[in-house]
Amino acid sequence: MAGHSKWANIKHRKGAQDKKRSSLFSRITREIIVCARQDPNPETNVTLAAAIERARAANMPKDNIERAIKRGAGNLDGVQYAEVTYEGYGPGGVAILLRALTDNRNRTAAAVRHIFEGHGGSLGGEGSVAWQFDRRGVVEVIPGDADREGLVLVAAEAGAEDFLDEGETLTFYTPSSAVAAVRDALKGQGVTVTRAEIALVPKTTVRVEGKDAERLLKLMDALDEEEDVQEVVANFDIPDEVLVQVEGG
Repeated sequence: MAGHSKWANIKHRKGAQDKKRSSLFSRITREIIVCARQDPNPETNVTLAAAIERARAANMPKDNIERAIKRGAGNLDGVQYAEVTYEGYGPGGVAILLRALTDNRNRTAAAVRHIFEGHGGSLGGEGSVAWQFDRRGVVEVIPGDADREGLVLVAAEAGAEDFLDEGETLTFYTPSSAVAAVRDALKGQGVTVTRAEIALVPKTTVRVEGKDAERLLKLMDALDEEEDVQEVVANFDIPDEVLVQVEGG
């Protein structure tokens, strides 16, 4: 199994806290606008469909979602957002890649640099860490009592290339073009799909423990809290027992 990021799973556990953020609607709205700019139809745009699902999970009003889609499609006037990617390193030599949507590049660049430098990290130049990540489809399910081997076979037939069994969840990795097919095939098996999107996935991981693990998670939290930042991925692997100590402490 190629390296994967535990950050998505950590964020999933923190979901209840994330929903309390006043900036959440703003961030999801930006994501919908940019996704809809490429293709306003969620049936054919998996990334837009995933953004809409996140909006619904956050209890965003239907009118807000529809208005964001129309703005992205060019049917409504509004702020124009540019997508910017930043690359850098965190404590323990961990590679960090983040994607932001901003209407002011200078403001966002200064904020991101300040966060890196304030948490023991360093912002790198273009291409410094991007080569360590692939953009792949990610479909996560809660298998419950379902036959896991059967789910793996169903996903493979639909186009999944790899999977990770983490006990409570099964995560399938697919080509970008196969996300919808794998998602629908697994839904057809009666399991709950908790995530289906195209995401950045690290090729390998770096093991981090002790103070480095604590500082790294604080850096990741700070980046994720920055309003302009939409997606943060890193190639760390923190052992579960260390993760529990860090999160608990």
